[in-house]
Amino acid sequence: MSNEENKRTPKKFLGILFDCCGVYGRIYQNKDGTAYTGRCPKCMRPVSVKIGEGGTGQRFFRGR
Repeated sequence: MSNEENKRTPKKFLGILFDCCGVYGRIYQNKDGTAYTGRCPKCMRPVSVKIGEGGTGQRFFRGR
């Protein structure tokens, strides 16, 4: 493998502290680039955060 093949573009993510189970996890941007989606790593509760104009540059959140 060449150096060019080894370079990957990091996936965009948000860090979430899931209040339901008190655990940290990441949710990743969907293919369409319209939202960050994922699940609590412990209880599998779904979470979705829309991407849109006037949003925030914040990267870490607390989920309820």
